[in-house]
Amino acid sequence: MEQEVGLIGFGEAGSTFALAGDWAAAAHVYDAKTDAAATRDAMLAAYAQAGVLPARFLEDALDGVGLILSLVTADQALAVAEAAAAMIAPGALYCDMNSVAPQTKQAAARAIEAAGAHYVDVAVMAPVDPARLNVPLLLSGVRAEDARARLAALGFAKTRIVGVDVGRASSIKMIRSVMVKGMEALTAECVLAAEAADVLDEVLASLDASEKAKPWGARADYNLDRMLVHGLRRAAEMEEVVKTLEGLGTGAAMTRGTVERQRAIGALGVKMPPEGLGAKIARVVCDSSLRHPREGGGPTPALAVAETLGDGFPPSRE
Repeated sequence: MEQEVGLIGFGEAGSTFALAGDWAAAAHVYDAKTDAAATRDAMLAAYAQAGVLPARFLEDALDGVGLILSLVTADQALAVAEAAAAMIAPGALYCDMNSVAPQTKQAAARAIEAAGAHYVDVAVMAPVDPARLNVPLLLSGVRAEDARARLAALGFAKTRIVGVDVGRASSIKMIRSVMVKGMEALTAECVLAAEAADVLDEVLASLDASEKAKPWGARADYNLDRMLVHGLRRAAEMEEVVKTLEGLGTGAAMTRGTVERQRAIGALGVKMPPEGLGAKIARVVCDSSLRHPREGGGPTPALAVAETLGDGFPPSRE
């Protein structure tokens, strides 16, 4: 593989992409977890297992590299772009594949372009597992065609250019997330309440009667699974969706609730959710920190997870 790649972030997306292609040996990888003593050895072991070139510092991943893929958490995307701008090679192509608001990507683009490099907004439109390099990507920016060709050379098979304006690809993803991740949060709110009221089977049957595409029990199981594992990361992404909607002036009341619900369930720290919807509901409800007194006394099961946990939980680096 002749094309060297600077890969910033080696969580789920970064590691999946590197392992799926034949370019791991040409990937100079930096992840902030190598900066912390508690996680450094694990990250170095992950690099070795994947066969990528470890970068001890960010500048090592960028030095002389013409193509850079940024795959970090939403809350770090702008900070990473600004840090990269101080050391990126002139003419390099910076593909920002992070799930952030168009305003965030536009700010990152200003930093990268001011350094003499080129910025492309890339939106990852589906989970990277199991799609891997077949995951749909939307691209926008003046250099989107160049980015598309270079990504194709890495094996990305489903790319589509949606415009020349940075932020357009991100806008599509952010606004789509209002529905996708909002449905997950509404699912949690619904099934937790139904279980507490001892009407879960009736509620699910009622939903099944109104929509036959997929049984609601299976859908609820899947949605809770995603929130338990990725809720913190999704909450950080949905904060960017709030920013997107506020920028449009259309309001973000439901999306703010989605942030709270995703964050609260993700904060339980469940990496391997139990099998079955009932077991997942029990896992959420059994956490005593998710209980609060009812009006009139007595404990209340964890129906309003977000209200009891609130803000302040750091996003995961997945």
